[in-house]
Amino acid sequence: MAQVDFVNVDKSYGSFRAVKDVSFTVGDGEFVALVGPSGCGKTTTLNLIAGLLDLTGGEIRVSGKVINDLDPKDRDIAMVFQNYALYPNKTVAQNLGFPLRMRKVAKAEIKDKVEEAARLLDITHLLDRYPRELSGGQQQRVALGRALVRDPQVFLMDEPLSNLDAKLRVQMRAELKRFHQDLNATVIYVTHDQLEAMTMADKMAVMSGGVLQQYDAPERVFEEPANLFVASFVGSPAMNLLPATRVERDGTVFATGEGWELTLSDRNGAAARRSETDAIILGARHSSLALHETETSGAIPARIYTVEPTGDLTYAHVEVGDKTFVISVPPDRRIAADQPVWIGFDQNKLHLFDAKTEQRIAQD
Repeated sequence: MAQVDFVNVDKSYGSFRAVKDVSFTVGDGEFVALVGPSGCGKTTTLNLIAGLLDLTGGEIRVSGKVINDLDPKDRDIAMVFQNYALYPNKTVAQNLGFPLRMRKVAKAEIKDKVEEAARLLDITHLLDRYPRELSGGQQQRVALGRALVRDPQVFLMDEPLSNLDAKLRVQMRAELKRFHQDLNATVIYVTHDQLEAMTMADKMAVMSGGVLQQYDAPERVFEEPANLFVASFVGSPAMNLLPATRVERDGTVFATGEGWELTLSDRNGAAARRSETDAIILGARHSSLALHETETSGAIPARIYTVEPTGDLTYAHVEVGDKTFVISVPPDRRIAADQPVWIGFDQNKLHLFDAKTEQRIAQD
């Protein structure tokens, strides 16, 4: 396998910059997910690696070698597409062996590599079938196998699970993760589903507007989002964000809003003082908030908008001024729409952002 380096990678279409000065490194054997909303530049980035698009600026290196000007066939990279792209008139065995036949590999070697790939992916019993006779999950395994037989330096995957139903998607997430673990493969995986990225990847590259917003391990991205975009995109439900004004009285820092005031802990107060203006934004995950039915010290007043049972948890949608929070409570908690409540914050899990720069304020 191989290390992949992106060095100030840029892609423009006329005056529109689809990818803007992106730099990061995919380590040898790492699974990296490019994640973000539609139009953020993640698929464009993948196509630049594959050679399906030409760079406007910067370099892409594989194992230290610059590949900018290499033809796709010479990059030693295999791609698994969203629609699997299997040949309908060829059997599974023929589909698996096709890339090797194009390279004029000897028939005996093709047979050995096809059988080995089929064994690894548990599709040996499907070798004589045609794609129309396969389920979505089986077709996806064949697409993986076709990439695997090439023994590439890097695997590229473009939303390979998006065409599967919810139950099969969960199963195939586990199988893809095991595929990576067994082969110690270098994988770059594009998805708009941040849950896929969180569960499978060693690192996440979160993109928006062609810009790399944060590149780190999934748990770090979740626990320490770099800015408001990452905070609102990563996590389900999304992080609750509440605009506030920083006020200091007698050395104590408060966050205030319309009809509420929250005393910040010494740690959070020190962080709030580092904002460029008095405008800050408080961020809190649904699981770090407490819902009180009576007025409670350190909690802010709110009103329940609606209640959403999901089985294991119930999500209370709660209005704080013109903002709506989502708070998780046990499924047996009895709450109702329009009920007055008070929201308590776990100060150890509170996030602060500068309202001017939208960047996270570090909490020492």
